Amino acid sequence: MDTKDSLRQYGLVPKDGDLPRIRELLAREAERERKHEEREDDLALLCSVQLFSKGLDEDVLRIWDAKSSGFDLFSYLDAHLLCGKGLASTKEFLRNRGGKAAGDALVYLEQCEAAGDFEDFSPTAQLEHYHSYFGV
Repeated sequence: MDTKDSLRQYGLVPKDGDLPRIRELLAREAERERKHEEREDDLALLCSVQLFSKGLDEDVLRIWDAKSSGFDLFSYLDAHLLCGKGLASTKEFLRNRGGKAAGDALVYLEQCEAAGDFEDFSPTAQLEHYHSYFGV
């Protein structure tokens, strides 16, 4: 599946029943990044945005895994995509979750926050940005 197919099939804000397939697609793209294999250009970004749009805690570490899978996706997937429920809620989730991945994601978010990356951030405004980016 490519980016256009995913956008056409699932939209930018997918139905709950489509989330398992989107999670699979994101995991596949992350694995390709880890193996330095060719990836579909915007598919990991689209999957992350689709999961971000739902604001579920369970997807924060999935998006972080994709972001952490290699240099290209780390640069490409914005820190904001971890915060579909908002920055404060995401930081609280990561603190309570524990573990290395959650700790690494929390430190990263706190560094981004200290650098001013979350000034004027809101999940709604971020999603509007991606509506424009993907032309929907």
